Amino acid sequence: MTANHSKLYFVLASIFIFSTFAAAYPFSWLVKILPMLLLISFCLMRKTSKAEKVFIAGLMLSTVGDFVLDFDRENWFIYGLGSFLLAHLCYLFSLKPVKFKRLGIVLLYALYGIGMLVLLWPVLGELLIPVVIYMSVLLIMGIATFISAKSNVWLVLGGLSFIASDSLLGIDKFYMTIPNGGFFIMISYYFAQYSLVRGFFGESE
Repeated sequence: MTANHSKLYFVLASIFIFSTFAAAYPFSWLVKILPMLLLISFCLMRKTSKAEKVFIAGLMLSTVGDFVLDFDRENWFIYGLGSFLLAHLCYLFSLKPVKFKRLGIVLLYALYGIGMLVLLWPVLGELLIPVVIYMSVLLIMGIATFISAKSNVWLVLGGLSFIASDSLLGIDKFYMTIPNGGFFIMISYYFAQYSLVRGFFGESE
């Protein structure tokens, strides 16, 4: 990404991140999606390949998920989960081809997923199956950032940050309240999306 895109992105992201300390306010969903719209606009400025179009679809689906989860955080959670599930599938397919190596990394991700599942299993209730499917796809996406032929430091950081963000969200929503949880969730989330774009498209046009 260009330096100007990066600076503006982090300004917009910071506005929403720090707004999480305030009470709910009208059109907070609009403030939330502005950084994502900027990322999408940057990507669309390029001449895009098929893989890049799939990646951009992932950004768009993430933006839909951001809107849904902020507009009605309780009743629309499952729809937000579905939007991000599709987003991760887009990210995953855009990372093809993969090289089946670094099996130790795969094992570490699997062990982490099992640990999270053991922690959350008793409290997921009717959301057990959707959450397990989502966690599985998220972890596979994270693994793909390591084993993709396109792998680089930014992609790996993006995958790790997304897993961190969603882990915090899962713990905060289902297991126990994390003090200022929204703040930490959104920091890791916005960094994840930025890192994925920077890793996939490079630093400049």
